[in-house]
Order: sequence, then structure tokens, then C-alpha cells
Amino acid sequence: MFDIGFSELLMIAVVALIVLGPERLPKAARFAGLWVRRARAQWYSVKSELERDFAADELRRSLGDAQDAFRDTEQSLREHSDAVRRGFDTMAGTVNAPVVIADDADARAVDPAPSDDPPDTETSETDDAPR
Repeated sequence: MFDIGFSELLMIAVVALIVLGPERLPKAARFAGLWVRRARAQWYSVKSELERDFAADELRRSLGDAQDAFRDTEQSLREHSDAVRRGFDTMAGTVNAPVVIADDADARAVDPAPSDDPPDTETSETDDAPR
């Protein structure tokens, strides 16, 4: 900051001794030291406050980035789950469709998933027999 060497400091000390005298010089040196310490403390206070603000801004920014990434991932998962659900629905429709078994005599539809309902009593095998 300042390019002051030992010779310049010695010159300032000699001038201060001549101007202030030996009685007031120690008091002036303490006073100058006090103000230098206060200025340094104020500088460190401002510096630490700025660092905290920058850290808080960085934390907010990274939190926002994480939230955006979470939203993108959530949207992607929803889209993929919808696609998988549609695929399962298509497969379920294909599996539950009636299967046609072709015999030499005739073709009949067979339900691949038997129902739990009792058979219809009006149409039975005895009705198909000739009378």
C-alpha cells in the first residue's frame, strides 16, 4: 500500500520528536496506535461482514440450483413413470384380450383370465345336446 522503508520511518520519528518534544511524543504515539487499531478493527469488521454476505449469497445460489435440479429430476421421473404406466396398461390390455384357439372343427374364443363369477346356469352343456 505505502512504500515506506526504515529510513522514511526514522525521518518521521525525528521530525515528530522535534515538533512534539519528548514530553508529548509518547502520548501522541499511544493516540496514533489507538486510531490505527480502531481503523484496523473496523476494516476487519467490514471485511468479515462482506465475506458473510458473499457466503450467504453463494449458499442461496447453490440452494436455488439444487431446487432447480430437484424439480427437473421430479419432472423427468413423472414423465418416465407415466410412460411406464402406459406401457403396463398396454401390456395388460394385450394379456387380458381373448385368445383365439383354432381347432380343425371350429374356432372359439378363450378368456385367458378365468373370472371368479359362477357359470351362467341358463347356458350349460346340456342345452347344446340334441333333444
